[in-house]
Amino acid sequence: MWTEEAGATAEAQESGIRNKSSSFSQIPVVGVVTEDDEAQGVFKPMDLNRVIKLLEETDKDGLEEKQLKFVKKLVRCYQNGLPLRDLAQIFKILNLCAGKIKNQPHFIESAYDIIKLCGLPFLKKKVSDEITYAEDTANSIALLGDLMKIPSSELRIQICKCIVDFYHAEPPKKHIPGYQQASSSYKIQMAEVGGLAKTMVQSMTLLENQLVEKLWVLKVLQHLSTSEVNCTIMMKAQAASGICTHLNDPDPSGQLLFRSSEILWNLLEKSSKEEVIQQLSNLECLLALKEVFKNLFMRGFSHYDRQLRNDILVITTIIAQNPEAPMIECGFTKDLILFATFNEVKSQNLLVKGLKLSNSYEDFELKKLLFNVIVILCKDLPTVQLLIDGKVILALFTYVKKPEKQKIIDWSAAQYEELQLHAIATLSSVAPLLIEEYMSCQGNARVLAFLEWCESEDPFFSHGNSFHGTGGRGNKFAQMRYSLRLLRAMVYLEDETVNKDLCEKGTIQQMIGIFKNIISKPNEKEEAIVLEIQSDILLILSGLCENHIQRKLQALIQLLIVFYHPVPGLLWKNNHNLAYWEPELNSKAMRKEIFGTEGVDIVLHVMKTDPRKLQSGLGYNVLLFSTLDSIWCCILGCYPSEDYFLEKEGIFLLLDLLALNQKKFCNLILGIMVEFCDNPKTAAHVNAWQGKKDQTAASLLIKLWRKEEKELGVKRDKNRKIIDFENLPGLSAEDFVTLCIIHRYLDFKIQATHKQRELANKSWENFLARTSNAKTLKKAKRLQEKAIEASRHHKRPQNAIFHQTDIKGLNTTVPSGGVVTVESTPARLVGGPLADTDIALKKLPIRGGALQRVKAVKIVDTPKKSIPT
Repeated sequence: MWTEEAGATAEAQESGIRNKSSSFSQIPVVGVVTEDDEAQGVFKPMDLNRVIKLLEETDKDGLEEKQLKFVKKLVRCYQNGLPLRDLAQIFKILNLCAGKIKNQPHFIESAYDIIKLCGLPFLKKKVSDEITYAEDTANSIALLGDLMKIPSSELRIQICKCIVDFYHAEPPKKHIPGYQQASSSYKIQMAEVGGLAKTMVQSMTLLENQLVEKLWVLKVLQHLSTSEVNCTIMMKAQAASGICTHLNDPDPSGQLLFRSSEILWNLLEKSSKEEVIQQLSNLECLLALKEVFKNLFMRGFSHYDRQLRNDILVITTIIAQNPEAPMIECGFTKDLILFATFNEVKSQNLLVKGLKLSNSYEDFELKKLLFNVIVILCKDLPTVQLLIDGKVILALFTYVKKPEKQKIIDWSAAQYEELQLHAIATLSSVAPLLIEEYMSCQGNARVLAFLEWCESEDPFFSHGNSFHGTGGRGNKFAQMRYSLRLLRAMVYLEDETVNKDLCEKGTIQQMIGIFKNIISKPNEKEEAIVLEIQSDILLILSGLCENHIQRKLQALIQLLIVFYHPVPGLLWKNNHNLAYWEPELNSKAMRKEIFGTEGVDIVLHVMKTDPRKLQSGLGYNVLLFSTLDSIWCCILGCYPSEDYFLEKEGIFLLLDLLALNQKKFCNLILGIMVEFCDNPKTAAHVNAWQGKKDQTAASLLIKLWRKEEKELGVKRDKNRKIIDFENLPGLSAEDFVTLCIIHRYLDFKIQATHKQRELANKSWENFLARTSNAKTLKKAKRLQEKAIEASRHHKRPQNAIFHQTDIKGLNTTVPSGGVVTVESTPARLVGGPLADTDIALKKLPIRGGALQRVKAVKIVDTPKKSIPT
């Protein structure tokens, strides 16, 4: 019953006597609106606590009707908005109504009406109300998510509509004196604070078979996921996997797939990408994505379907970056490879039979996305066999050719150019994994022929309007740039089959020719692209001429000669190995000779670049690194090239670069200088160099040494003696002794080396003595037998069987090993049994003759003589 006292209390509260808390100990009020008051848009006081107390009462006659009546009055009073200060009481009333629905269904309408009010603007009397009632507001809004548990379709839909209205705020229907609307983003912020997103995600499990309600919840989540805070909450509630697994649920409207993909996008962008990918990297989610993509690819013909198909593919590509994602196990990888290549490689697979891509923007984007996903998939090595089966290399190579004017191309000229560049870029990632397929497709020949067209004067007006086409408008730089990247990737595999094929096809000469052509036609407009092309050319040349294998084999051969030379029977074996490796060594040396003076000239040209350009940021630093690398790989070790480099004052240029005092280049330049010092002509050039202010090479090197000491923090005393190598804290006397040994480590190592040489020489002398002196041989034989006898057990176990291990008639004192069978060396080759090889090479002996050169050693199947090794 409403009284004048209640009105007086309300007026006192309106005057600001109420404190900041929303405690129920005080009497909040709401207006009962008369027709006149409604016209003026004001609130009349109403005791909300009394309404709460009334709803809490039970077991009274006519109570339900009275409760419903008062709730309706409340709804009518707040039809223009909810004051923030009354929000906690209003939502408590809503919660009480919701609790009665199970036994008193009439309260559904009351709960529905109050929820509808939540879509209206929130009103504040003071500016500080938004802060003062923030906690009450957040808790109230969170209650909306909990009410989704009520099994009422209309109530759930109204809750969703109310939340969606948060994002489409409208001004109050009527202005209420003394109140103003809360900020438009206030409800959204309070929803974040209250964790509404979590309860809405959890409500999805209650709506397995209710499509309409599910679509409304997805619409809510779509709005909520525009916030990073909500996305983080949704991610922790496993929203990504929960939504993804239901992508294929029946939905004639198509909204489910659209809204779900939008939510997944937002989760990936606005929350922890790694966590979301982990949630989606399971068999169930990937199977759902696979079926959706297949259906859209094969049966989606509308503009909307194609856009959605591409969105699903992007999401899939992101998931494929996780190596733990079962892309192969679910069959998705195989399907994606098929879809990526069916236009270029004809397939009888029913999935693509009769399919054809148009030149629409969506299909064009799809083709690029499929190329991109191949690059991602090939990082998982088990995918390699599927790439082979799908003939991916062959499909990509269909784009590595000059445009054919006569052929009708489905793509526009600009589209084809972009796909061509994208295909070559994709080959750079895929081809190194599929060397055999690359070679079987004549990959080197195709790329070199394409580079020849890139360098030709054939008129070609490229569009250069894509990421890959940067800097290529009106020229062929983009095509040349990506083709060289592909060659560089193949060369740096160090696969001799690939590199040998490249050299046989004249790649070294072609690369030098391209470089010289670029030099002759400077292009300042695309300077950065030109520098990258030049750098790649030099790196390719370095890779082809690099002689790590040569040095390794030479060292191995020297070791074999030293080790096996004392054993006459193995000398032939060593010579045979040398003959086996000789073509490899000659091949590497030949490549350096092909590099020749023309190659040295382009290196010198780069080294003469103005040093100020190194700080331009355009790529001169990278070019200089590539140039120094090419000196190391292509010039050093080839004496004609070294001499030509010296004649053209190459050492002067190296010292000029060293004098720039740029640490990033110093180590490489000094290493090159050390290698050049093996050439006796180098010293004169080094001594003749003069830098600025008549600086000499010696003073430059000393200056660099001092700089290194300074950077290392080396300390010296007044006599310039180094004082801190031993000045280490916390060392005992024994530690200092050990430190002295460490200092003299190299001396001890040189001493051990000499000792080993002495022992080796002594062993060799003993061997020669045994082979040339019968008494020495017999003595050694007796010592050997004595040692063998001493090592035997003298007490034999009972019933033991004794096996004789001595070989009768054996006249050797070296351990027996495997048996090597060789044909006896003919006398005509060695000059007789007593011929001295060195003398025989100088003059003809009385018997036999000098050693004769033979083209090859013939291996005879039937052994003539066996000797122990």
